[in-house]
Amino acid sequence: MSDEDANPGAVPTLDQARRQIARYGLDADPQAVLVAVRLMAAGVRLDRASEVHFSRFGLSTGRYRLLVDLEDGDGEKSPSRLAKSLGVSRATVTGLVDGLEREGLVIRRASTEDGRGAVVVLTAHGAQRLRDMAADHFARLQALVGGLTASERGLFLDLLERITQGIGALTAE
Repeated sequence: MSDEDANPGAVPTLDQARRQIARYGLDADPQAVLVAVRLMAAGVRLDRASEVHFSRFGLSTGRYRLLVDLEDGDGEKSPSRLAKSLGVSRATVTGLVDGLEREGLVIRRASTEDGRGAVVVLTAHGAQRLRDMAADHFARLQALVGGLTASERGLFLDLLERITQGIGALTAE
């Protein structure tokens, strides 16, 4: 049981958002602030749970995402394309590939298109790891959203897309 589960009062409330906004003399919508704060808190909890989940299979979330991206990309991609599709730096991809390569889940080889470049290739062992974990992984994903109806899931996807478009507000200069 996590700290949040043991202490449901740790979840911010609308009254807390109102008080904090008033304390700073701001003109902000308390409900909008509360939605954002709870979304951020849920993201942290989901990140932690994802790492626990993928560790069952000897992976991290990043390593899993890289393997799936390779599988979806017909088994091979350049490190720069992996970085772009995963939304991470080349250095992050290098670290992920190093670990996956040590386990024999991927290999690096020279690109057939550009002999100077390299590609990362999903090995048969890597593809088997994804197959071996698929049933449990997808059952757990389904259970994660099991409390939502099909209609609610559709609405959630729409809302999540709109929220995702606003993420830049946190990083804008």
